Amino acid sequence: MTTPGHADPGRFRGETLPDLLGPHTRLLFVGVNPGLSAVAVQAPFPRRGNRFYPALFKAGITDRLIDASAGFAPGDREYLTDRGIGITALVSRATARAAELSTAELRAGARDLLATVTRVRPQVVAILGITAYRTAFDSPKAGTGRQPGLFAGTQLWVVPNPSGLNAHSSLADLAAAYREVAIAAGLDLRPEGRLGPGKGEGAISTIPRQGWPE
Repeated sequence: MTTPGHADPGRFRGETLPDLLGPHTRLLFVGVNPGLSAVAVQAPFPRRGNRFYPALFKAGITDRLIDASAGFAPGDREYLTDRGIGITALVSRATARAAELSTAELRAGARDLLATVTRVRPQVVAILGITAYRTAFDSPKAGTGRQPGLFAGTQLWVVPNPSGLNAHSSLADLAAAYREVAIAAGLDLRPEGRLGPGKGEGAISTIPRQGWPE
């Protein structure tokens, strides 16, 4: 069965995806920009090769593995916001690849993020990916981890991008980094989750190496 929107994802180019924000966001994850599939199903990180939700589960941030491949299941959105988790992006428009974004767009995205953080006031902002962070924040020598100073009064961190295209970070690496920012944000963590067959790195290797993480 074809997931709705996946048959012709190109028609979603330039469209947007609403932020996932609740009234008590403590940890705000910031992606680069929505992928076409994300807009198609109206949920962030829907591709099965993306390790965002498996990493949240393995880190103990969630107590169940969320599958957003066909959009959020009933209650998933509320579950994440009730846990204090928010999700936004540096750039709102959807593309097939992040390489389609200009430096100017990414830097404008950092300014827009400042406004969002000022309004939402999370404890921690976690940028998903060092390359995008270096460009958006004009910090070419930045590394992962907590960044110096505060961002609109909030701790600013850079953590690995969960895309299956990111071969530098294993699922265990992602889970460890995400758990660290969740602790900094004061989230109530569960014991680390155990992923069944096909839910972790083994499923990642079958994803075609094209496009940008969605």
